[in-house]
Amino acid sequence: MSNNSVSTPTISEASLLLPNSKVSNEVAYTKIKVATFNLFNYLAPPDAFYDFDRIYSAQQWQKKQQWITTYLTTHEPDVIGFQEVFSVESLQALVKEAGYQYFAVIDQPTVIDDFIYRDPVVALASKFPIKVISTVAVDTELALKLGLTADFSFSRKVLRATVELPHIGDSDCYVVHFKSKRASWQAQVDKLTSLEGNVLEQFKAQVAGGWASSIQRGSEATLLMMKMLERRAKKGNAMILMGDFNNPLNDGILAQLITPNLLFNNDQTQQKLVKFYTLRDAWDLYKDNHSADTKVLLTRAATHYFGQGSSVLDYILLSSEFDAADQSSYFEVSDYINTDKHLINPSFDIDGESTDHAVVSITLTLRQ
Repeated sequence: MSNNSVSTPTISEASLLLPNSKVSNEVAYTKIKVATFNLFNYLAPPDAFYDFDRIYSAQQWQKKQQWITTYLTTHEPDVIGFQEVFSVESLQALVKEAGYQYFAVIDQPTVIDDFIYRDPVVALASKFPIKVISTVAVDTELALKLGLTADFSFSRKVLRATVELPHIGDSDCYVVHFKSKRASWQAQVDKLTSLEGNVLEQFKAQVAGGWASSIQRGSEATLLMMKMLERRAKKGNAMILMGDFNNPLNDGILAQLITPNLLFNNDQTQQKLVKFYTLRDAWDLYKDNHSADTKVLLTRAATHYFGQGSSVLDYILLSSEFDAADQSSYFEVSDYINTDKHLINPSFDIDGESTDHAVVSITLTLRQ
């Protein structure tokens, strides 16, 4: 097997990624750091991403590896979800060197012509034991009810890793990379057709194809949330959902992920029960915890820039165990860091091969 080949463990092989050493919950961890990191075409040379000529030089790859390592050693997240992973074995080796004993992946990229890679996957690294890893299957019956086809699937497989977190114990960490906003299909340009006709066809494909991508993305979020709710009801594990959502949470496409209550229901007992199943945006929890401090002006920074626009695409969502407003919570969100210097004030020598997304990390502090 070459150094650049991809090792893809099945669920039954998950134990191969988990060393025998354990981190006891008796250890007095009062803070846990969680991060989500889009690696942006993480593929070791001499393999190519998407096209035959898109290959990192040895120097470029070394710079990219160093940037990732610097982030990990500077911010020291305990649990980190990765997106856009092509070279699984390289990433596993890198994070192990940085102190992450536990690593999980459940998929492999597509390889064309032996060296051209497409369809990157997600992964998770942890300093705490990973007990089980699994993908999230699509509920076909529900998909049909949503008007989807019976063979509907996630554009990228969702990773669920059950991590043994201090004080809480088994917690289900989900890593996602939802469908991008890129149109689902492209118009065919006909050289015999007029310029106006070709432009019209391209514009129609952009509008319709963009909506098709939104349907895919929103459907992925809905089907995932249903599985998370079922898992929560069965196991009772705390939930952390992290990744590149490719969509702001507040525009309606992904709003189902943070549905706060039962509509048109005034029964407070029932509404309280629903809170056990809801997810909260870590930024909102952080902001709520600091709202009383009038000296702190909290403005959420973008995590992605495109042309003249910017948006928040990268999120960490948390269950009630991390919500300080919940009396039974264990932790509260005490810090929220949007690492974006490489986007807004880059230094080519340092940031030249970094990533096109900000890296989002949060600090969870044990409640006293």
